[in-house]
Amino acid sequence: MPFSAQPPASGERYALSASLDNARHLSSLLRAVHFQDHATCLATASGLRVTVEDAKCIQANAFIQAEIFQEFSVQEESVMFRISLSVLLDCLTIFGTSSLPGTSTALRMCYRGYGYPLMLFLEEGGVVTVCKINTQEPDELLDFDFCSTKVVNKIILQSEGLREAFAELDMTSEVLQITMSPDKPYFRLSTFGNAGSAHLDYPRDSDLMEAFHCNQTQTNRYKISLLKPSTKALALSCKVSIRTDAQGFLSLQYMIRNEDGQICFVEYYCCPDENISEAEL
Repeated sequence: MPFSAQPPASGERYALSASLDNARHLSSLLRAVHFQDHATCLATASGLRVTVEDAKCIQANAFIQAEIFQEFSVQEESVMFRISLSVLLDCLTIFGTSSLPGTSTALRMCYRGYGYPLMLFLEEGGVVTVCKINTQEPDELLDFDFCSTKVVNKIILQSEGLREAFAELDMTSEVLQITMSPDKPYFRLSTFGNAGSAHLDYPRDSDLMEAFHCNQTQTNRYKISLLKPSTKALALSCKVSIRTDAQGFLSLQYMIRNEDGQICFVEYYCCPDENISEAEL
């Protein structure tokens, strides 16, 4: 019987138990949201959501669907706990971050419930390591309330387009200005750095544009220091959905395909730094 499929010891009942043949699938997603030491984990029947927040201004969520796991069992309606993301990543990569061709680290993850540690059983090449990570009372999370009915503008870009933008724009700028409009310039990214203003425009019929749904012209500025952590997810992704609501709150949803072709999502929410009136443009 494969390590990751082994049942828990008799008589032990876990609120959450899950197994993965390749722990790297989980660790790469968690690294994409690792910009603070602690994270809140929420497990439901549909999968695992790992949330990281900073200064009540930005929130990142990594979604790992139940189908990604070889086994995923939640005994309650939902299981929630806070954990050190730094320690969790250290444990997941305890055998190193780069495996030899044909080898992978198998993972079994168990959590008995409130007050208990998260237990990780990791196996590679016949060597088994057991890690116990203390869990904490989860904090109340921000609710950005980004339901589809409140989305004003939405575009879907191939990720390479946004990666090129971040490489070309002046990152000495304190803010990134995003303009989304049903008319020209359609989608514009602007910075205001030491070398002056820089603008990058994407026409709605660009080869990089997969979907364009803009209902009104919006121009908002976001602190680049808040957006920088999302470039970790951008580097892994193949597509990115960019959405804004009426208040200018920004949602960046990255679609990430792992080595086995499975799809996961990492989403960043960011509050606007300031709203720009037409008179200022």
